[in-house]
Amino acid sequence: MTKSSKFMEYMKIHLISLNQDLEQYETKWKDDIAMNVDECLYSVNYMNGQIEATRHLLSVATDIMNSTNEREYA
Repeated sequence: MTKSSKFMEYMKIHLISLNQDLEQYETKWKDDIAMNVDECLYSVNYMNGQIEATRHLLSVATDIMNSTNEREYA
């Protein structure tokens, strides 16, 4: 496994972690009425931004790896 493919695997795991964190924020928001709504909305929006950024980087990295024939990656 190349260093690049190891990094790609790390990004996939990181994406899973971000999605789990987002679920926790959404659940906490629904279950805790006393929670500051602005704080929760910020957290949910922040996590969504992190998820989209990670997906984008993963997509670009996949395209680069595939175009350079470093390794077919999907």
